[in-house]
Amino acid sequence: MKIKRNQLCGNLNKSHVGNVVKLNGWINTRRDLGGITFVDLRDRYGIIQVRFDSDLPEKILKIVKQLNMEDVIAVEGEVHKRPEGSVNKNMPTGEIEVIVKDFEMLNKSKPTPFEIKKRETGSENLRLKYRYLDLRTKELQKNILIRHNALQSTREFLSGEKFMEIETPFFIKSTPEGARDFVVPSRVNLGKFYALPQSPQTFKQLLMISGFDKYFQIVKCFRDEDLRADRQPEFTQIDMEMSFIDESDIQNISEKMLAHIFKNTIGKEISIPFPKITYHKAMEKYGNDSPDTRFEMMIENVEDFAKQTNFKIFHSAMENNSVVRALKVKNGSEFSRKDIDELIELAKRYGTKGLAYVKYNNNEFQSGISKFIDEKSGKILVDKLNLTDNDLILFMADKWKVSLTVLGSIRKYLGKKMDLINNEEISALWVTDFPLFEYNEEENRYQSMHHPFTSPNEEGWKYLESDPAKVKSRAYDVVINGQEIGGGSIRIHSREKQERIFSALNISDEEANRKFGFLLNAFEYGAPPHGGIAFGFDRLVAILAGEETIREVIAFPKTTTAQSLMIGSPDIIDEKQLKELGLKIETEK
Repeated sequence: MKIKRNQLCGNLNKSHVGNVVKLNGWINTRRDLGGITFVDLRDRYGIIQVRFDSDLPEKILKIVKQLNMEDVIAVEGEVHKRPEGSVNKNMPTGEIEVIVKDFEMLNKSKPTPFEIKKRETGSENLRLKYRYLDLRTKELQKNILIRHNALQSTREFLSGEKFMEIETPFFIKSTPEGARDFVVPSRVNLGKFYALPQSPQTFKQLLMISGFDKYFQIVKCFRDEDLRADRQPEFTQIDMEMSFIDESDIQNISEKMLAHIFKNTIGKEISIPFPKITYHKAMEKYGNDSPDTRFEMMIENVEDFAKQTNFKIFHSAMENNSVVRALKVKNGSEFSRKDIDELIELAKRYGTKGLAYVKYNNNEFQSGISKFIDEKSGKILVDKLNLTDNDLILFMADKWKVSLTVLGSIRKYLGKKMDLINNEEISALWVTDFPLFEYNEEENRYQSMHHPFTSPNEEGWKYLESDPAKVKSRAYDVVINGQEIGGGSIRIHSREKQERIFSALNISDEEANRKFGFLLNAFEYGAPPHGGIAFGFDRLVAILAGEETIREVIAFPKTTTAQSLMIGSPDIIDEKQLKELGLKIETEK
């Protein structure tokens, strides 16, 4: 390589006019105009127009005529102002061009499977297969730069707050309580397995016991989850833990960190402190424990109305410990039957039988369940929901969580469909006072809503054995624009109390000692009060970049079926490797 760059394509400007520069990069476009060839040369810093005039040596001109998109070239030339009338105001370097004096072909490119400058010419799966080409596009170059800046901003802030970055092991023991672990067989300990960490939870608690009172790590975590649209089997967390603190300390430092990241990464100010809402209120008003507060449309308790109707489904629900809730959709009366059928199908995905509705126009109820609404019950509904012409009212009569989750999902769907969301707004809040446990109907037992190391609030300890459903936790989630991007809690730091939690979760002493004995033992050597939080870094970057999916902000993501189309993983391993690991593959007949 004889022409080694001394300037970057995107860094050139009018001040460089008259300078001789050397540039390396990829051909973004090529245009032949008579005896002159124009090439837009691209590197990750930008694009500059370079000009090949007809007075160049014949051997150079011969190669230039055969240049294709994405060929890698080197040029040496002088920076000139563009002629009058040829300035490109849409390009940062659009006032100048480089007139080539020398040229070197560095590498030819085959025709690409999609156009780099028009990313939409390739399907997502095609672009994932050729991810190294997709990463050349301006969209992903921008996103990966945002990710880099967010990483640096996080480290800068936390280091300035005296947090220590400490790495924790990737090969740990399997303690399945929640999502499935990815397991790794051990060759030197046949029949035994490591697990990849779902989070560094126990290690960061051990670091608090070790006296490192402010820890953080930007860490890869792994969960073998069922397929979901916007999940990855491996993901990145900003993991934090602090000693001698309470909830407000964790929340305050988290808010300052997020404000720092937003300001330094994309230049946006976010208002702190964040408002707080309890889990129960978030569910009752938004039908979601990660509420999007950028638009109105609240869920309402309409049981007073339901009692006055002669609609049997409402009465049956309330008699069987279920609830009746409603969602008012302004201007929803214009929805067609097809539109409403789509909402009903959405409701059915959550296991409910359907969705009741009624339209309100000209001071009267129409369609749906209107025949069950008399003057008295109708007035209650009008007053409760403050109904006006053209409103649509959607009703759910089912178990508390089902009813609210269904209406919350419809609310979220309609927020996008009806263009009610201001995408320029950043809305952040804390959700607090989660239940400590949730009941697993399939396994007929309580399980941790977050994880088994979360502390109940002080009042909760007295209900732990007698009424677990009543126990509230000292957990908190941070939500931005309707997405949970972080969650944490104050931890248990007493062996006796941790063993009570294990007992409430139906984890025997033997099982607890086998899985967590190292932590229980550590609690007996002066464990300080501590707590922490972990942020989904991929989700945070997606919000910073204005992207809908985290795949757009990860350099080499997996598909929704947890596959890498580019390298072809997961893949089989050969018999020799299986034998060394003491494994056999069983196939179904």
